[in-house]
Amino acid sequence: MPTTKLMQFLDEHRVRYETIRHSPTYTSQKTAAAAHVPGKELAKTVMIRVDGQLAMAVLPAPMHVDLKKLGAAIGGAKVALASETEFREQFPDCEVGAMPPFGNLYGLQVYADEHLLEDEAITFNACTHTELLQLPVSEYINLVRPQVIAFAAGAH
Repeated sequence: MPTTKLMQFLDEHRVRYETIRHSPTYTSQKTAAAAHVPGKELAKTVMIRVDGQLAMAVLPAPMHVDLKKLGAAIGGAKVALASETEFREQFPDCEVGAMPPFGNLYGLQVYADEHLLEDEAITFNACTHTELLQLPVSEYINLVRPQVIAFAAGAH
């Protein structure tokens, strides 16, 4: 079941969302297939460090974070992937690797790739490897207020 913290936040803001249950998966592309969601419509959360500070990069599942492009887009910051041990404790209510793209609930800056705005809905892990939440992308942008920039590379 999605984390209570996330559900309470969405309910408090009267956001309409759908829950999608699927068999356990551990990669974004397998999750998309199991949930019957096109890969480009599934948002994945990649944990990064920006000048040493933990942050989230959110992008379509088939794409990857271009660290140099992201660093340049946010003013020449040094950007690196964060290791699981660096962020595991930040998300006590989530299974490792199933963090929702709501950094605002965890005190983290969120960088969202502009490709996410191409679809009307955003679908993402809901703190488990067996459930996704889907809601209007406009609601996501309004609630999370990510910095929307171009940093994803690869197939879309």
